[in-house]
Amino acid sequence: MLDFVWNNEVRTFLSKTQRVIWAVALIGSLGALIALVDLDGVRRPHRILVDTDVDTDDVFALLYLLKQDTTQFDLQAITVNTNGWSDAGHAINHIYDILFMMGRDDVPVGIGGEGGILHNGTILQDVGGYQPIIDQGMSTAGECRYRQAIPVAQRGRLDVNSNYGIRKAFLPQGGRRYTPLQQPTAQQVMIDAISSGPTTVFLMGAHTNFAIFLMNNPHLKKNVKHVYAMGGSIRPNCPKSDGSENSSECSDVGNLYPQNSNPYAEFNMFSDPFAAYKVLHSGIPFTLIPLDATSTIPVTKSFFMEFERRQGTYEAKYCFQALKIIRDSWLSNIFHEQYCMWDSFMVGVALSIMRNSHYHNGENEFAEMRYMNITVVTSNQPYGTLDGSNPLISGYLMPKFNVHKNGVHSGHVQMGMQDHFCLQKGKGLCQDGYTKEDTGDDAVRVLVAVKAKENHDKGSSLVKQFYRNFLHVINSPERTGRFDIRSQYPFHKEVLYKPDFGKRTRGKPTVFDMDMSAGDFLALLYLLKLPVELIDLKVVYVGLDLLGLTSM
Repeated sequence: MLDFVWNNEVRTFLSKTQRVIWAVALIGSLGALIALVDLDGVRRPHRILVDTDVDTDDVFALLYLLKQDTTQFDLQAITVNTNGWSDAGHAINHIYDILFMMGRDDVPVGIGGEGGILHNGTILQDVGGYQPIIDQGMSTAGECRYRQAIPVAQRGRLDVNSNYGIRKAFLPQGGRRYTPLQQPTAQQVMIDAISSGPTTVFLMGAHTNFAIFLMNNPHLKKNVKHVYAMGGSIRPNCPKSDGSENSSECSDVGNLYPQNSNPYAEFNMFSDPFAAYKVLHSGIPFTLIPLDATSTIPVTKSFFMEFERRQGTYEAKYCFQALKIIRDSWLSNIFHEQYCMWDSFMVGVALSIMRNSHYHNGENEFAEMRYMNITVVTSNQPYGTLDGSNPLISGYLMPKFNVHKNGVHSGHVQMGMQDHFCLQKGKGLCQDGYTKEDTGDDAVRVLVAVKAKENHDKGSSLVKQFYRNFLHVINSPERTGRFDIRSQYPFHKEVLYKPDFGKRTRGKPTVFDMDMSAGDFLALLYLLKLPVELIDLKVVYVGLDLLGLTSM
């Protein structure tokens, strides 16, 4: 009798346990659909807004995103960060041409704006974001204290603006073009997109635009579901197996160059540390893909060679051509160790997390994740320093934006890459823009990518899982680019014209060194009009250094 009762109780317990397990499994399987299904039962895609500085790796990321199934991920808008690697007109036309090639002229693009920030901290409408928030006044001009870290000529804005010269040679041209003073502004495009429904934000550059949006539109913060950002660097790169941060082999945390004044910051965070701080501390769920993770997924030689073999779409060809030019013009012989899949990796990780949104630990296909308590350093100790470097407290009885007089924003703010405060005995001390682990009240718990996951196929030459996925997506025949400029204009051809001077006596051989000024162009036209018997123009040399374009 006792055995019978015990067996019945066991069966009842097991039956209840099985029901619980089935219920949990059912909830888990339905969890992935929750983000896509509204209360009315209609399945809807994740709405995404991208804020980008349109560097070449941003282009890879944007094309990767545009290749996704729009029933899952729908790109709502793009805003361009004007405080980074590219200039307004070039950046906007680059994006317009990409969207035209991909058949997405429906995507609004915003940039800049003529608004400003008053002396008392009042933020006007349509602040252009041409300056970091602490320096933004009523003008779009300023000192460019942080932007000094970005080269102007080679490997800087000159190359990025034209995508190393291939943008106009490859991308087709649609009907949208940058029009000064008539362009949709970044702030208005953000307001329109985010006010229309729950939106996930991808930040691929400085956080200036989005921080201004949050400061000026607090009522819309509830519509921002999540922020994913590529940027920052948390821990030193220590190759030793024990990972000791005291290792003599540990490299600097950041990636600025030169690093001699600030070895801690990464470009995106350094471009506007105060903006990054405001976004991080906004209360919006935040996931960071820092250099710690992106440094584990460089463009290896094996990935490059596989990419060269697999160019089945216009977008794949465009990405590879840009990548090849960068490799061929790299200033050292370690391109394959230094150039990483920065923003494209961030987008890949973000989309994978969103697909697996029923997990709460950031589970995804491509990166190992960890929760960390971090903050963004915006000024250097000692706090409360009135040395004229900090526009938030200098000259104010009440500090700007209600920051505390002796708080984390009240110290010395780096003035440029050669700030003497930051250089002592040849060592860089400033930490502006450093995404620093912290245990104090100023820390925020965020999800952080720590390293790229290995490829499931151990025999593949593509050792990381995202290498494989990126090449698969960018070469997919679905949602592919429609044509390039040669297909758009099939009757266009280039003709090399070489004049035949026959037996004519040539004049004095001449080399013309110009700095691209208006006067130099007039002089060049004059030289070309002269008879070849008088002046034989052999070479035109463009000396960018004469304008200071090759200096920091």
